[in-house]
Amino acid sequence: MPRVRKGAARAQSRKRTLRKARGYFGVKSKHHYQAAHALVRAGVYRFRDRRRVKRDYRRLWVTRITAACHMRGTRYSLVINGLKQAGIILNRKMLSNIAIEDPKLFDKICAAAVKVSKATPAKAA
Repeated sequence: MPRVRKGAARAQSRKRTLRKARGYFGVKSKHHYQAAHALVRAGVYRFRDRRRVKRDYRRLWVTRITAACHMRGTRYSLVINGLKQAGIILNRKMLSNIAIEDPKLFDKICAAAVKVSKATPAKAA
């Protein structure tokens, strides 16, 4: 049985890899071995950062809400706890948006949440 070499399939594979690595700096966009390695690393970073972006945004929203709460003389934890107890379903993204775009509405939400939060006694641990 004759020996079969990859031929066209190998060339297509190299071409596909180099096409994906187009725009990478230096050797990483020119040499197949380096390009393949760079693509694997890029994939790892992409996978990790899809999760990290969500984390970063939540952190930003919490920071904004905290700042808005401090401007109104209350604490973030009191507001969030009060919202849960009052049954007001607003996620942190919407709360931070409201705090920026409609401060009067945020004042009302904050006041309602603090009122409910302070009305119920804290549970003993």
